[in-house]
Amino acid sequence: MFVEAIERVDPFVRPILSIVRLYGNSEIIPACSTMFFVNEEACAITCRHVAEQLMQADDIHRNYVRFLGERRAIQRDARYNQRLAALEERFGLRPGTLIRQRNQFYGSVDQFTAIQYHLHPTQDLAIIQFLGYNRILYRSHAVFLGDSSRIKQGKYLCRLGYPFPEFTNYRYNPTIDDIEWTTEGRTNTPRFPIDGIVTRLRAENGEIVGVEMSTPGLLGQSGGPLFDTDGIIYGMQHATRHLHLGFDIVDREVTVGGRKTRVSNYPFLNVGQCVHVDVIKQFLREKRIRYYET
Repeated sequence: MFVEAIERVDPFVRPILSIVRLYGNSEIIPACSTMFFVNEEACAITCRHVAEQLMQADDIHRNYVRFLGERRAIQRDARYNQRLAALEERFGLRPGTLIRQRNQFYGSVDQFTAIQYHLHPTQDLAIIQFLGYNRILYRSHAVFLGDSSRIKQGKYLCRLGYPFPEFTNYRYNPTIDDIEWTTEGRTNTPRFPIDGIVTRLRAENGEIVGVEMSTPGLLGQSGGPLFDTDGIIYGMQHATRHLHLGFDIVDREVTVGGRKTRVSNYPFLNVGQCVHVDVIKQFLREKRIRYYET
């Protein structure tokens, strides 16, 4: 059903690859999010929460570097443990706190000198503009739905993104106590589509701003396009809601593997939340960014 549509959409959808390190740990956590390009001028859209994480990466690292500097100054102090606890409190560090995030924009542009971010004031939507590039590495661009009245309950649509990180081109460098990208290992990660039907439209202040889908948006698909069988863009995946179904089972005795056991189950329906195409187009117009529609 969506074979040809995915082939049309894939050339302008790109992963945002991230590696993360938490305080008190040298383990590297790989993660992905998604963006898609709207024109030939290196302008893409993604979720506001994704853009905010990208924007905060340098500040998070600077905070940790300042902490390390002050920690070195107290290492020979007789009250080291007490003063270290005070330092951790002041810098907001505890086990599991993010201290380092590095990002790569695989297959987007050959290079860039800066990135300009535009954050939507009310919706989970952002524009990313790459500056100082020589050539783009993606192909084609999004074509948005012109008549949004076609978005109705039961409409069959698809989303595309990168929920399962499989890139391996990173390492922890004990010499500098930091995580880093490498030239070895797998540099990309597989795309993953998920289909569903439109279940409801979401409104705020009398205006339609969102599209709810019958299936969840997967972690890593945030910022990916919502499209039809022709590859026309209807919106952007940004979140998943968990609707309590009320079919609860509490402390019921069942037989599992030939043995009786007691179980409880509280089922939820996970539905995808997408930013509506009209919201995306309006924001692009406000920022005077070229886009295309049917």
